[in-house]
Amino acid sequence: MTIRFGILTLSDRSARGEREDESGPTLARRIDGEGWSVTRTLILPDDESPIRETLAQWADSGEVDIILTTGGSGFAPRDVTPEATRAVIEREAPGLAEAMRAASLKITPHAMLSRSVAGIRKRTIIINLPGSPKGAVENLQVIIPVLEHAIKLLQESPEAEAGH
Repeated sequence: MTIRFGILTLSDRSARGEREDESGPTLARRIDGEGWSVTRTLILPDDESPIRETLAQWADSGEVDIILTTGGSGFAPRDVTPEATRAVIEREAPGLAEAMRAASLKITPHAMLSRSVAGIRKRTIIINLPGSPKGAVENLQVIIPVLEHAIKLLQESPEAEAGH
């Protein structure tokens, strides 16, 4: 099964061209390594309204199965990715965020500062990842084993039940 991803990088400095986005391309390489595809990428500043609009548009398009956000999920005043995500999801998927935080806590106590959320809008999963390339990939690796099954469940695939 080929899963289609959108990667949304959230960074004021990268959006202004002051810093190269490393997290988005690093995530894309990891996704390609699984044999999946990245169909959309975008860099936005840490502004809640455009983040909400992009997440909703991508999820509603039917062109992506999973949207990964990278950045904007910490304690800084402009970190609004979780709020934007909560505004557009229809159902939360707390187990994904909990698993990522639990695994990250084994690496760094700073994982306690993650406010990342995950949820579902229509048939698309939206997952907040850290802004650092290392943290983003470490978190993605935690949930990779369940993503294909999750998409099959959302698509109501008959083979989804065989995975239980």
